Amino acid sequence: MRTHVVDHPLVAHKLTVLRDKSTDSPTFRHLADELVTLLAYEATRDVRVTDYDIETPVSPTTGVALASPKPLVVPILRAGLGMLDGMMRLLPTAEVGFVGMVRDEDTLKASTYAERLPADLSGRQCYVLDPMLATGGTLAAAITFLTDRGADHITAICLLAAPEGCERLERELEGLDVPVTIVTAALDERLNEKGYIVPGLGDAGDRLYGVAG
Repeated sequence: MRTHVVDHPLVAHKLTVLRDKSTDSPTFRHLADELVTLLAYEATRDVRVTDYDIETPVSPTTGVALASPKPLVVPILRAGLGMLDGMMRLLPTAEVGFVGMVRDEDTLKASTYAERLPADLSGRQCYVLDPMLATGGTLAAAITFLTDRGADHITAICLLAAPEGCERLERELEGLDVPVTIVTAALDERLNEKGYIVPGLGDAGDRLYGVAG
């Protein structure tokens, strides 16, 4: 597994505003959208392409087009939905699937409650959207879910990551014969006793959409 922390002043600036507890939900959604597009630029460096012949106004030339099968973007519900538009802005021809996962707040274990994905993901590059890599349980479960269906290349885009989450992913994905890359805006200090990232930015779902009672 490879972890790539995107070191760029604009990434750091947008993340700073997202961390601020006084930032309201509309501003948070807008900045998260912009930040995801910046992260997606780095995350898609290994996207598969194929040669594509075209005619310019001057002469024939060969460029590239996205290879088939198309990349699959998979937001983890619900917070991952807040990252989808920013990702699709960069990959508008990609296909989209969904995985709904919930974390038990006592055991911190994730389970799947909904999914809308092709039954066969053989040969597919998957881009998983999950704002917070905290304990790592949800993301590990999602990656395992996708690779069990045949996905052969996984890139996860996270706004923030914690060392404990990265370490758990390394353990749980050990022996997985599929390249996995984590692209994030920051690797924070630690998790607190409730499993939240410190300093973090709070609950990404609540800050994107408000608290659903």
